[in-house]
Amino acid sequence: MSTKPEKGFPARSAGPVALLIGLGAAAYTAWVLEVVLSTGLNPIETYVSELAAQDQPLGGLFRATDFTAGVLAFAGGLLALAGLLRRAGDRRPGPRPWSVAGWAGVTLFGAATAADAWLPLSCTPTVDPVCAARETAGLVPATHQAHAISSSLAMTGALVGIVALTLAARRYGRHAPLARRGPALVVLELLATVWTLAAIALFTAGRGTWALGAGQRLQVLFVALWLGLLAHSVHKERRT
Repeated sequence: MSTKPEKGFPARSAGPVALLIGLGAAAYTAWVLEVVLSTGLNPIETYVSELAAQDQPLGGLFRATDFTAGVLAFAGGLLALAGLLRRAGDRRPGPRPWSVAGWAGVTLFGAATAADAWLPLSCTPTVDPVCAARETAGLVPATHQAHAISSSLAMTGALVGIVALTLAARRYGRHAPLARRGPALVVLELLATVWTLAAIALFTAGRGTWALGAGQRLQVLFVALWLGLLAHSVHKERRT
């Protein structure tokens, strides 16, 4: 860890950043409502995004919560990033590269997550053989491919943010809770991502779902937990 703490974004921005990221983390866990709501989808086998598919009765609810989560995370990340870059522009000690990369990742995650809500699946390929066949034959709306791209960008941004800001917290002497607990979430998130990607590859090859839903739900859960930890860390540092 660095012996000289990094000068982060201005203190006046910390409160709004913590609030936006914290609320975004809460909205990003809305899929857990499937525990109490009758969705008709098996959470062990289905994509999380299938909850928001156009042919699902509760699709509008989950699209709304995804969009809310994305907008909040985007706003929080952009505010933090703008504060860091403004400090550099004022010729104060500039931000460290890992911090800039991390907040840029959070911003990308938010923007792509919001885009996901506007690019929903039209049907549920993991449970509907007709939908799966149409998807394989390229007969589904273009939103399916666009959704795959935006989802990939969202998770790429999340991974960049998780790894870079956790590393920044440990190296630059900032965000003590994140520095202590972040590495465990980094490991868990990477493991869940490997599980999810392997299951998607097997499903695409026609070899079953391999608990795809469970892996992906753990993946997005760890993202939400990390965002909550980040929000807590920013808020706590502002108070001290």
